[in-house]
Amino acid sequence: MTGADFLQLDPSRAPARGVTEWLTGQLRGAIADGRLSPGARLPATRELAADLRIARGAVVEAYQRLREEGLVDGRTRAGTTVRSAPARPQRAGRRSAAVTTPTSPHPGAAPSGIRLDLYPGLPDLTDFPRAAWLRHERAVLTETPAAELGYGDPRGHPVLRAELAAWLSRTRGLRVGADGIIVVTGVAQSLALLGQQLVRDGKNIVAVEDPGSAGAVQQLEHWGVHARPVPVDADGLVVERLASTRARSVFVTPAHQFPTGVVLSAARRRDLVEWAGRGRLIIEDDYDADQRYDRAPVAAIQPAAPDLVAHTGSTSKSLAPGLRLGWLVPPPRLYDDLVVARRASDLGGPALAQLVLARFIASGDYDRHLRRQRARQRHRRDVLLEALAAALPDAAIGGVAAGLHVQVTFPHLAGRLDDRDLAADLARRGVRVQPLRMHRHTPGEPGLVLGYGAESPDGLAEAVGIIARVVAGAGGSRGRSLCTPVSIGGHLPQEPAPDR
Repeated sequence: MTGADFLQLDPSRAPARGVTEWLTGQLRGAIADGRLSPGARLPATRELAADLRIARGAVVEAYQRLREEGLVDGRTRAGTTVRSAPARPQRAGRRSAAVTTPTSPHPGAAPSGIRLDLYPGLPDLTDFPRAAWLRHERAVLTETPAAELGYGDPRGHPVLRAELAAWLSRTRGLRVGADGIIVVTGVAQSLALLGQQLVRDGKNIVAVEDPGSAGAVQQLEHWGVHARPVPVDADGLVVERLASTRARSVFVTPAHQFPTGVVLSAARRRDLVEWAGRGRLIIEDDYDADQRYDRAPVAAIQPAAPDLVAHTGSTSKSLAPGLRLGWLVPPPRLYDDLVVARRASDLGGPALAQLVLARFIASGDYDRHLRRQRARQRHRRDVLLEALAAALPDAAIGGVAAGLHVQVTFPHLAGRLDDRDLAADLARRGVRVQPLRMHRHTPGEPGLVLGYGAESPDGLAEAVGIIARVVAGAGGSRGRSLCTPVSIGGHLPQEPAPDR
């Protein structure tokens, strides 16, 4: 079969700016599940493009990506044929049982038996721009002098720092040059460096959002920094409550608060900067600010007070956590000490990966990838919200249209439902979610934090149906929790948030 009958492909389901990614995913899935067996011939690119009524270039690019992944062979006479029968691919963020034990606490490793993965913070790793990344990687390997492969600058490669400075200025409004940036292995390393600095300075109390990122709190506390919770409402962090914590620093996610999804209001931002002006520090985690779907993201706080803010972000949500590439823009007074600490920790990051990212940004491929990614993620978020509204009309869904997760609370079941037990029950049914209680310091309404980045639209709808049935069973559980507390894989109820 060829054309529109081939695999029953329906181009109307592809995102407007993501036809190549959609077609690649469809073909990759067909090879994995056996619909395209070893030796099967794919239609000629011109024929498939004509029957699907899409640009031939999209088909050519999709075939090229499959060749780079080792899934197909392309020969002039035989055409493009399936190369071999690869192992059935896992959903983004998973590892096979052969390499990950059931007790692994790593946020990217789904316990055995998980079929639908709604873990927050995981992007769709199958959409990683392999072809573009490989093109830049080849150029870097061809053009980079041997001397560049030695021990590098612990601040990060100067080429990447220059590209990041321009990109952060253009997209996030940051006031920074190349000499004000430290390239790090993700936000986790930023928190490690800042946490150790706070302890050295005798300022080992940090205010944190409540609810807020459990993973960030764990990182800071590991380095001896003690967290003090401050409540979050519809306008973000309640800044007036900071005074009672006696903290000299605060950790915030102002562009898209985790997990509630709210944006720190303009008035609260001004109050926060005023609070920090008394010799204090704002740690601004910009973890997914480039994933805003209804409008341009709000500007970072750093431009309003570069001497008071340590701004950090990474490519973990936009490209892949496994790249371990991020940035830290600290106040100038802390910069030299943090560079010394960075050198002591690992002597600096990998030069090749930094140079590839620099080319990826400079070429415009990063911005193009982000635009395609936003279209895909917005569609998945819409599917999830529509399914939640239909199946769980009494649930409350908060936050702006952004990021890779939504928070869902069940106010009508307050006092009758333990969300940790709910998450454990769902895991037994093959659905991985996070209980909201994991991110709370003080009691509150039961809820779940649901990620939609790593699951297909059909999978999201199916997962919501399962969640609704389990929650409905809790409606008659007055005076008792939904089920007996269970530890899935030994770690689920205490499992940390995804590494930043």
